[in-house]
Amino acid sequence: MIWVLMLHFCRGERRKKKSNKKTHPGEQRVVVHTIEGERLYRISPWAKYVTRDEKSVIYDWVHYDPPHPYIHIHPRPKKPSSLRIYEAHVGIASPEPKIASYTNFTVNVLPRIKDLGYNCIQLMAVMEHAYYASFGYQITSFFAASSRYGTPDELKQLIDVAHSMGIVVLLDVVHSHASKNTEDGLNRFDGSDSCFFHSPPRGVHSLWDSRLFNYSSWEVLRFLLSNLRWWMEEYRFDGFRFDGITSMLYHHHGIGVGFSGDYSEYFGLQVDEDSLLYLMLANHVLHTLYPDCITVAEDVSGIPALCRGVEEGGLGFDYRLAMAIPDKWIQILKELKDEDWDIGNIIYTLTNRRYGEKCIAYAESHDQALVGDKTLAFWLMDKEMYTNMSSMIPMTAVIDRGMQLHKMIRLLTHSLGGEGYLNFIGNEFGHPEWLDFPRAGNDQSYHYARRQFDLLDVEHLRYNQLYAFDRDMNRTEDKYGWLAASPAFVSSRHEQDKVIVFDRANVLFIFNFHPSKSFQDYRVAVGAPGKYKIKLDSDAAQYGGHGRLNNNTEFFTEAQPLNGRNHSIQVYIPCRTAIVLANEEIDYCY
Repeated sequence: MIWVLMLHFCRGERRKKKSNKKTHPGEQRVVVHTIEGERLYRISPWAKYVTRDEKSVIYDWVHYDPPHPYIHIHPRPKKPSSLRIYEAHVGIASPEPKIASYTNFTVNVLPRIKDLGYNCIQLMAVMEHAYYASFGYQITSFFAASSRYGTPDELKQLIDVAHSMGIVVLLDVVHSHASKNTEDGLNRFDGSDSCFFHSPPRGVHSLWDSRLFNYSSWEVLRFLLSNLRWWMEEYRFDGFRFDGITSMLYHHHGIGVGFSGDYSEYFGLQVDEDSLLYLMLANHVLHTLYPDCITVAEDVSGIPALCRGVEEGGLGFDYRLAMAIPDKWIQILKELKDEDWDIGNIIYTLTNRRYGEKCIAYAESHDQALVGDKTLAFWLMDKEMYTNMSSMIPMTAVIDRGMQLHKMIRLLTHSLGGEGYLNFIGNEFGHPEWLDFPRAGNDQSYHYARRQFDLLDVEHLRYNQLYAFDRDMNRTEDKYGWLAASPAFVSSRHEQDKVIVFDRANVLFIFNFHPSKSFQDYRVAVGAPGKYKIKLDSDAAQYGGHGRLNNNTEFFTEAQPLNGRNHSIQVYIPCRTAIVLANEEIDYCY
């Protein structure tokens, strides 16, 4: 295939033959004359700004050169030792039923994220995608920031303001596949089915209905690697969350395959070595050029050495998502009564990770909120969230249970599940319902494609109490640094009492998941001797609890060995309560 490439500006004549759509000033097209004599009109794969008229289905490549381009003022923040990620989607970051803007996010959402104590934002759906309801995972223009939210300069300002707040920003990058769109995508760019991608069937993902890159092609590698550098240098992102890693790593793409952890599942002919080497190369380039760059892998298979250095033979990622944890919580809430919770199985799920490979733990992400599922809060409280969330009326049994478990599940995941923590936008305050983008199936409604931050503006609603707990949970971690510490030592997992006790970073965590039993003078093991005080109490009244604990109480250790520790203390732990205690005699600077 021989390409003859020419740039045409304002090709109105050609466009009029296909539609009545007006052309933009500065609109550009790549014209490909194929060896078969075809003339193809394409958007450049390197287009940095594309727009679409409201009535059009096809994007236009528009020259973007503002007279006064935005200049970044603030330096990148230092790479956090404890990563607390706020996963966000710009378009839904408003209570209004519309597509929100970069500027709205900068003005209205960034201050909330800072107040909540998150030090990292993971931005979804920034790379341009023609179909909004794809959640940003059907990319059409890899170098273009989505114009539906605003201009490239407004995204640069968003990132710059985040940096001024000490917050790093990660891009949810999609290099695992691409949209099948032709006129405004990469598909059949030169008229063939193998430009950028493998020819079918290898080059097509049967479930996603998208194209799969040919990672053995030098030009594809150059395209993808330059794409990473573009986002790092032009927009000053601080790293990436790589989407769909499981699909890349295996020829079967994880379709219909269950992973048991046996090494034969990870080493064999089923592994796509070309894409594996691309991921190693991408991490090597990023960490060499940008030493503080953060890379996170979304992989469900559990492949070994994913988060070990390339020099060790690993793939070079900094973190992997602990994807089994949210699935476990949803399964528990769907299938089990509170008294039937398997405490040992919960702890196993939260601690089952490869030694020396950092994990991002989360109780729920965007996956759990999508249509067909519900947020944790809605699983817990369902329709009562519409009528019984006022603090001016007594809590019903459903609201009481939901409020307490929502806090406990998140704290347990935060403290035991990994070396980083992630929260999806709005879930910190118990966002109700689910997430659904406008599409034909819902009459193009934006009702569920928004985040109801206005619920926090009503002081008497209990969403404020959940927000306050999430904020103070992050602030407590920021002070004591358990995410940056070694994995926890679990000293108690009592099935009958539904009690979990562990220490991490010399901080003591006690959870009583029992629905009705409180325990007086309950002896728990501690690692370091000394005087302990409560630093976070899920039962505190300001968090929607019952205020059954005196947080000024001092607990002195006794030289009474228990469960593998040389010391222990006695505490009162009310039902459905979690408490965090710190040793007053230890300097917690880390």
